[in-house]
Amino acid sequence: MKIGIDFGSKLAGTTVIAYQKDGLIYFEKSIKNQDADQMIIEFVREQKPQMVGIDAPLSLPGVYTNLKGYEDYHYRLCDKELKAMSPMFLGGLTARAIKLKDQLSVEGVQVFETYPVQTGGGLGLKEFGYRSKASDYNAMLQVLGKRGFQLAPESKVETSHDLDSVLALMAIHNMSTANEKRSGDPNEGLIFY
Repeated sequence: MKIGIDFGSKLAGTTVIAYQKDGLIYFEKSIKNQDADQMIIEFVREQKPQMVGIDAPLSLPGVYTNLKGYEDYHYRLCDKELKAMSPMFLGGLTARAIKLKDQLSVEGVQVFETYPVQTGGGLGLKEFGYRSKASDYNAMLQVLGKRGFQLAPESKVETSHDLDSVLALMAIHNMSTANEKRSGDPNEGLIFY
C-alpha cells in the first residue's frame, strides 16, 4: 500500500490521507483540535503502507548539513527548480514533517516529499480552477480517473486538501515508472511530483 498526505497544521483539521484499496481512492481526514500527526502514525501502524508521499519539506538546505558547494540558507536546489516555498519559511511544519518521517522510518516505512501543486500543474488541472476559488473538482477528478485514480463512491473531494492528498499519492505511484518526475539533489533533498 502507498499513501499520499496533504500535511496541514497540527490541530487545524486540514490534514488528509489518500490511499487506494481495490483500485479506488479513500480518505482519512484529521479532525479540528485533534493531533493530525498522531492520526497519521496510527493510520500507518494500522494499514502498514510501504511508501508515503507527503506534501511537506523533509530536509533543510544543504548549508545546514555542511554539504560542499551549498551556501543558500533559505532554499534547497529542489525548491529553486520548482519555485517552491522555503523549508525555513515553513519552519514548524518542516520540523513536524521531518520528525514524522523519522518516526515512520522506524516503522519500516519509506517517506518521500511530494509537491501536489507541480503534479496538478503537469496534469493541466489549472484549466479547471485548481487552487482557485472556482475549482471544478468534478472535472479534475475526471482527469485523475483517466490515470487510474478513481474515488470510491463514499469518498468526496470537498477541499484542495483532499485533492492534494490524491496528487501526493499519484506522485508516489509514479515513482520508478516512466511517469516519475523529481527535482533536486539526492544529497540535499528530492521532491517528487
